[in-house]
Amino acid sequence: MSKPSTKVSRRQQILESLAHMLEVSPGARITTAALAKEVGVSEAALYRHFPSKSKMFEGLIEFIEETLFTRINLIINDESSALARCNKIIYLLLTFTERNPGITRLLTGDALTGETERLRARVAQLFDRLETQIKQILREAEIREGVRPTLPVTAAANLLMATAEGRIAQFVRSEFKRPPTESWEEQWPVLVNGFFREALQPIN
Repeated sequence: MSKPSTKVSRRQQILESLAHMLEVSPGARITTAALAKEVGVSEAALYRHFPSKSKMFEGLIEFIEETLFTRINLIINDESSALARCNKIIYLLLTFTERNPGITRLLTGDALTGETERLRARVAQLFDRLETQIKQILREAEIREGVRPTLPVTAAANLLMATAEGRIAQFVRSEFKRPPTESWEEQWPVLVNGFFREALQPIN
């Protein structure tokens, strides 16, 4: 692999510094002046790599999207069971947020107060993509495994995503003291107990 250019390296440094500031200053609004000081450059230098703070936030959101969906594709390829796929996707989301607490403030909207609506829309779109992926897995379960959710597919996928989003929100609200993966291994079997039934059985 060729050595990254200075521009790429500096761009990455800016994003990492922004993520760090989001983590160590929960609830605080990040200014470009403070970010420039954290990076060790002038504000003008920041704007040579990102035309606005919104674009910096977008860079972090792009990192989230790329990381999650690249790994989700691996999960889909490696797992054949719908429940195993759903579990690993939800657990991936929870572990990613746990390891990246600053970035997680973007996912909950906590760090986007006063920012452009486009950023909120992009985060919403990310969660919609995750839910759509789970819906697709649940729909395919009938063909692949002869089972289907006891709830309508849309409601079943929403239940799983709402559980994950609630744990992520608790993580941010606790100022990162309550890990989103806490007790997940014990809770998952309870959550999905009776989740599927044989496809030939009628749903009352």
